Amino acid sequence: MHFSIPETEVCSGENGSPYVAYNIHVNGVLHCRVRYSQLLGLHEQIKKEYGSNVVPAFPPKKIFTLTPAEVEQRREQLEKYMQAVRQDPLLGASEMFNSFLRKAQQDTQQIPTEDVALDICLSNGQKVTVDILTSDQTEDVLDAVATKLDLPDDLVGYFSLFLVREGVDGGLTFVRKLQEFELPYVSITSLRTSEFHILLRKSYWDMAYDGDVMDNRVGLNLLYTQTVSDIERGWILVNKDQHRQLKSLQEKGSKKEFIHLGQTLKYYGYLKFDPCITDFPEKGCQVIVSAGNNELNFHVKLPNEQMKEGSFKVTRMRCWRVTSSQVPIANGTTNPCSSAKCEVKLELAFEYLMSKDRLQWVTITSQQAIMMSICLQSMVDELMVKKSGGSIKKMLRKRHNGSIHRPDSQQAVKSPPLLDSPDPNREQIVKLSTKLSSVSLRGISASNSANSISGNDFHGNYAFEGIGDDDL
Repeated sequence: MHFSIPETEVCSGENGSPYVAYNIHVNGVLHCRVRYSQLLGLHEQIKKEYGSNVVPAFPPKKIFTLTPAEVEQRREQLEKYMQAVRQDPLLGASEMFNSFLRKAQQDTQQIPTEDVALDICLSNGQKVTVDILTSDQTEDVLDAVATKLDLPDDLVGYFSLFLVREGVDGGLTFVRKLQEFELPYVSITSLRTSEFHILLRKSYWDMAYDGDVMDNRVGLNLLYTQTVSDIERGWILVNKDQHRQLKSLQEKGSKKEFIHLGQTLKYYGYLKFDPCITDFPEKGCQVIVSAGNNELNFHVKLPNEQMKEGSFKVTRMRCWRVTSSQVPIANGTTNPCSSAKCEVKLELAFEYLMSKDRLQWVTITSQQAIMMSICLQSMVDELMVKKSGGSIKKMLRKRHNGSIHRPDSQQAVKSPPLLDSPDPNREQIVKLSTKLSSVSLRGISASNSANSISGNDFHGNYAFEGIGDDDL
């Protein structure tokens, strides 16, 4: 998740006195509005629980009223603080941090705690209505959906709730996976538009786990409807002969056989993103990105209209980062802009091992950049748990247990051939050994411009560390 504090507001307190509120955004969307004193209280709680050595630096109190320049300085400092806490595997996963964000979200939207009905969409378009509290967190809502569907407890962790936007043509844009620090009812209500929905979908990548799900009647039906939906949307490629076989299995009601055939098809289990822009193999190329099978797949349209396809294996990504900035919308100024005149520009960049001793940055400009980053991280987490002999059920269904343990070194798999880059002007590639010596896992850098609403959100890839010469 991408945390930022792009703006402040002057609000009136209960006694009428003004105060400065800091607007915390997640993925470029307002999550909550908080005072400095609230964040200071959170900081003191975290410091008491985890110790001063673990907690990042917090901007100091001021005796006198802040000047506009001091307010801006504090905004930047608080933004870095929130990013650092979220990036820390221990603090960012703590119930203390997440409950603070949930309460702040509910208070900001001024939604009282009460019983409500919430619609959850399935892959086939059907809706499941669950009775929840407005203050129920994501895991509580997922439990309610599972209970309504009669999905066993040991299979709940194989599924997640996703925020999606439905286009006029019926196409789905995946915005994000709902997180532990938000309240699904508040999140969907605050968007104030009917084009957004909450969707239930499987949350793992390795099709080997399909067997666990298909052993249960409800799990089988959920997986079957998702496979049918992905085929109908064109996310899974099917030729005429395969289409006839699938139709025959559908008519017979052979759901397991239908899924088994689906598993053999190209892009089974992939998540497809909206068309966007990449700088690989040349700058300004249009691309359709799909995530699945531990890779990002590119369908690139070159400037000469030629189409190319290539795959970037997650095990060959040394690290990646998400960058967001506010871009003026035709207002003829370079000054920091108001939210009404700006749009958020998101980029995902990853450093990829093209060949032995050759690392190269690849950038994707997309409003779904953070969702892509979430996909990459979940692939890495799944690989690490599997390679260390751990349980994916425990990984997927952890309740406030902190971060996933990642072994110090793991073996990675080989990658298929990639597109060759014809652009001689791309940045020079330095030796791999030099690059590896400078990596900072889970680090965070400072904001890079006045218009930047957050710093670079770096993710070091633990699955990359085990790659050796024999793997290339």
